[in-house]
Amino acid sequence: MENLVYAIVLLPLFGFLFNGLFGKSLPKIVVGSIATLVVFASFCIAVSLFLNFNADSQPVIVRAFEWFRVNGIQVNFGFQIDQLSLMMIMIITGIGSLIHLYSIGYMSHDKGFYKFFTYLNLFIFSMLLLVMGSNYLILFIGWEGVGLCSYLLIGFWYTNKEYGAAARKAFIMNRIGDLGMLIGIFMIAYQTNAVDFLSVAQNSSKFQLDSPVIIFITISLFIGAMGKSAQVPLFTWLPDAMAGPTPVSALIHAATMVTAGIYLVVRSNFLYSLAPTTMDVILFIGLLTAFVAAFIGLRQNDIKKVLAYSTVSQLGFMFVALGVGAYTTAMFHLMTHAFFKALLFLGSGSVIHAMSGEQDMRLMGGLKKKIPITHFTFLIGTLAISGFPFFSGMISKDEILTNVYGKNPLLWAVLFIVATMTAIYMFRAYYLTFHGEFRGSEEQKHHLHESPKTMTIPLIILAVLSIFGGFINLPHFIGHGHYAKLAYWLKSIYVYDVSLPEVKFGTEMILLGLTLVMFFTVWYIVKNIYVNKKKMALPEEKYTGWERLSNKKLFLDEIYNATFVKMTEGLGIGGNMFDKGVLNRFVEFIGTGAEDSGRAAKRLQNGNVENYVLIMSLAIGIILIVNFLLQ
Repeated sequence: MENLVYAIVLLPLFGFLFNGLFGKSLPKIVVGSIATLVVFASFCIAVSLFLNFNADSQPVIVRAFEWFRVNGIQVNFGFQIDQLSLMMIMIITGIGSLIHLYSIGYMSHDKGFYKFFTYLNLFIFSMLLLVMGSNYLILFIGWEGVGLCSYLLIGFWYTNKEYGAAARKAFIMNRIGDLGMLIGIFMIAYQTNAVDFLSVAQNSSKFQLDSPVIIFITISLFIGAMGKSAQVPLFTWLPDAMAGPTPVSALIHAATMVTAGIYLVVRSNFLYSLAPTTMDVILFIGLLTAFVAAFIGLRQNDIKKVLAYSTVSQLGFMFVALGVGAYTTAMFHLMTHAFFKALLFLGSGSVIHAMSGEQDMRLMGGLKKKIPITHFTFLIGTLAISGFPFFSGMISKDEILTNVYGKNPLLWAVLFIVATMTAIYMFRAYYLTFHGEFRGSEEQKHHLHESPKTMTIPLIILAVLSIFGGFINLPHFIGHGHYAKLAYWLKSIYVYDVSLPEVKFGTEMILLGLTLVMFFTVWYIVKNIYVNKKKMALPEEKYTGWERLSNKKLFLDEIYNATFVKMTEGLGIGGNMFDKGVLNRFVEFIGTGAEDSGRAAKRLQNGNVENYVLIMSLAIGIILIVNFLLQ
């Protein structure tokens, strides 16, 4: 097994090095094939490990070497293979290989083709380090690695200044969260004298329930999760990250990197289970994020921006699940979300490809017959995220809603409203894009065509997963022992018993019924508005009231710009003035003083021997007189 574990990590690293060094001189098909195959090979190896693993298997630690020792703490560079890491590895490499394949067609005309695949392979390598590392420090290396790759890929088309600004914004906002996470890791090492997950879990019993120390540690780690997983207030970077190529949006900002925060909390369940106060904070932040992002998504007209705010909202759903202690449910929604959101992003990329780069849904319409495969798969993704019966998104989202109802019915009501808004903005996006009359230019209409097979095959595979992916963890009322496979699979990673409030079967059926009624009602109303009545989206300048608030993103970017950005720029200007007005003058004063003293000394050091003898004699005389007087 040890060699197989190394292979999973090193294959993407090989792809990164090979394409980075030689890709510029190789044909595009060779570059794309190598980058895709190394990730797919890692996926195959992960599947083989999964088939030889079971729910009761103990974690396997593969130690590469001893990294360092400090203050009695031994830190090894190693990997931990258990039920949670295997699940994440298969999601990362499985969906990653599909997105690599898709990118061969999508980026075929881009001059930076080899560079793009080099960055993608480096991202996969970093993400694998994050989920496979056996301790918090290796996790942090991967954490920073995916942040770097995110910066490189968001700003991939760096000649556009706005794209460069979006990349910097993502990088800086993630650094804020990373500082919190680093402080949390230091506190864990100080309190438990260890950083590897198994040792910290064993030593976690020393913490008292809800003690200040455990709250501080868990909040610090959660701040890191807030940055990486785009939670309020550190979420505005993710919609701007849509500046990158669409495959980047699918891989990094929908299926993998942004879910790292969920993975961190689940991996650290032995700490969070001891901090109910922190769990309440996570619940509140997740609920607020889900609501705010869903509201903003209602009146976005850029197809990728709609999906971006949808991603933020769905991440909020996952954190709500974590906040009520439903770790398995959060991981379940993480998995199903990876299926249907990757599908939707890649579908939007296929639409943009057909529309010659156009992203405004108000200039689309009537694409149903022009790009049938893209239309059908996008519809499946829309149905899955909106809650179509027994599609993957419906099953995982309903499980979250049920767990939240057990915690507090009022919280369920808020989350139910969020789920309603989700269905509204997704059906709006679907009908504006694929139904009605074509509203683009004649040149765009002439260019309309279905994407190549390298792009449509991943769409079809993800569509199948979006339909049937939920059967991996069927609703618990069907039967825990045999049907709830994911719950059974992950049970051994929880150090402490996870007890959730029970919801009666009848109540759960009523909640499920309300969800289904909501879904079909929203579907009917939105279709009636945008198809039967043929209402189109208004120009942004005509939005008023709540529509203007939604379209302008609650003016959060303006608020952040007026406070934090302007303040930081002001400090920079003040620092520049201090440098020039004070520090530079002080340095110049020292230099001028040295020059003046040198000139004065030069008059004495003129090479005249008589003067030297005279000065020496005077000095000796003065010394003798002083010595005589002091006796």
